Amino acid sequence: MNSLFPRWQEKTEGVIAPDERLPWPQTFAMGVQHVIAMFGATVLAPLLMGFDPNVAILMSGVGTLIFFFIVGGRVPSYLGSSFAFIGVVIAATGYAGQGANGNLGVALGGIIACGAVYTLIGLIVAGTGAGWIERFMPPVVTGAVVAVIGLNLAGIPIKNMAPTAFDAWMQGLTFLCVGFVAVYTRGMTQRLLILVGLILASILYALLTNGLGLGKPIDFSRVASAAWFGAPNFAAPVFDAKAMLLIAPVAVILVAENLGHLKAVSAMTGRNMDAYLGRAFIGDGVATMVSGAAGGTGVTTYAENIGVMAATKIYSTAMFVVAALIAVLLGFSPKFGALIQAIPLAVMGGVSIVVFGLIAVAGAKIWVDNRVDFSDNTNLIVAAVTLVLGTGDYTLKFGAFTLGGIGTATFGAIALHALLRRR
Repeated sequence: MNSLFPRWQEKTEGVIAPDERLPWPQTFAMGVQHVIAMFGATVLAPLLMGFDPNVAILMSGVGTLIFFFIVGGRVPSYLGSSFAFIGVVIAATGYAGQGANGNLGVALGGIIACGAVYTLIGLIVAGTGAGWIERFMPPVVTGAVVAVIGLNLAGIPIKNMAPTAFDAWMQGLTFLCVGFVAVYTRGMTQRLLILVGLILASILYALLTNGLGLGKPIDFSRVASAAWFGAPNFAAPVFDAKAMLLIAPVAVILVAENLGHLKAVSAMTGRNMDAYLGRAFIGDGVATMVSGAAGGTGVTTYAENIGVMAATKIYSTAMFVVAALIAVLLGFSPKFGALIQAIPLAVMGGVSIVVFGLIAVAGAKIWVDNRVDFSDNTNLIVAAVTLVLGTGDYTLKFGAFTLGGIGTATFGAIALHALLRRR
């Protein structure tokens, strides 16, 4: 590793390592698939908080490029909107769930504060090593946190993305499409299983609805009327002490997510990524601050894209540069936003079921690859309680501060392991 960034060696088959790449046309196609994989959650999070989705898409691309440069292009990762901010942002702004968030600036100030804390943790880890973090977050903890992210998100497609019986059946048809592509195709088609499955399911949806009138037809009128290029609605932060104190602790959750991401990538690639942990924290923290300064959400290394890597066995960092550049361009395209919003909710839900499930399995893979001993009651209790806390969205309130779902699972796993370990 003499160069500042990797000089990707071209490879056409088998497992593609972080410092390797497919031919550029295939790398571009893989970048598109990673944009599709992150898109649903990256757009959904700002919608739930009253942020502009196009800003979120744009800043996910900018954040991914910042992360790439800070880690020297050695860690395959995409940065998208973090769900860990939703509860605290709603609490800090009093957002009612309709339209734009009137107190958006206050939330942005808190997001910048969170990014600053996160960056500071990264600087400490870069200077002192990751031993103290790994002592508190060993494989049984990180595996549980990664798995719980997927399980916690499972309710989104199941409960919110199938409003009718027809939509529920279409979700099933969608994940069957992805499954058939994954199992019965070969080569590049198989590697693009998420993207190809989504396209096939959308075509089937259009045939059943627009063609046969069985459900809500796809409406392309907004796509036709939307402009090709246009600036998103940038916003400026407001630094309110109460909101900053409320939102800044989310940094701990982001640390656990990022640590889990690197452990998952290490397990999948067979390469130890620990040397880049501090830089990964710094990259994520700086990206979060930049995003907040422009009106975007806080960002995190995306588990959705871990799921795609797990399925495709392609870990090249080149495809994430491509994905980031595509996201930057798409952030300035209202027509693209309209096109994505035209994808049937049920189809996005079916794809989400696959991707979120792959996240949960990636967490379990950390346990398997690290030979976590579940005959040890400490490991057993930590994993068991964490999974239920996160999946059940267990919530605790501390005055105005609310900790729920992923947060209680993350802190619960760390605290339980610290209290129960006997060494």
